[in-house]
Amino acid sequence: MTLNFDFREIATSGMILFAVIDIIGSIPIIIGLRTKVGHIQSEKASLVAACIMIAFLFIGEEILNLIGIDVNSFAVAGAFILFFMALEMILGITLYKDDVPETASIVPIAFPLIAGAGTMTSILSLRAEYHVENIIVAIVVNIIFVYIVLKSSKKIEHILGKNGISVIRKIFGVILLAIAVKLFAANINQLF
Repeated sequence: MTLNFDFREIATSGMILFAVIDIIGSIPIIIGLRTKVGHIQSEKASLVAACIMIAFLFIGEEILNLIGIDVNSFAVAGAFILFFMALEMILGITLYKDDVPETASIVPIAFPLIAGAGTMTSILSLRAEYHVENIIVAIVVNIIFVYIVLKSSKKIEHILGKNGISVIRKIFGVILLAIAVKLFAANINQLF
């Protein structure tokens, strides 16, 4: 088995996952949870999120096959989800969000905050276009970044301020929008 490491695939996958996970945009939620509960287990949350994402990368396609959906159809559906998430980020609107959880543990942080529905959809959409090993590297890089953000969320919020966080969200929203269009265009032809 040959490994097909490609820096461009890793960078693109990493940016997509970074935009979808939106850990910078989640800092206010994380700070709110930290205030309510007192302590967030950053290591545990990061590790569980990584395990969920990598497991879904490998068994997600089998789950789709079980219910009779091909990866290209899922990628097109994923493109729509990414499109709407990008609109939320760019326009500062909320089309859909889960309620803020009551306690800070594995459940609200690892799932669904980090490894939520958008992340799962993105992982399978990426699988339709990129090599698995590049996606795994992108997941690991993102999880390391998530861990750093969880550990130092108060400092980051203080340094960036609300305007800084807003600008970063909008920039990644535009990138995510462009990626959604590319993902749609690349997979729509395979359906007909």
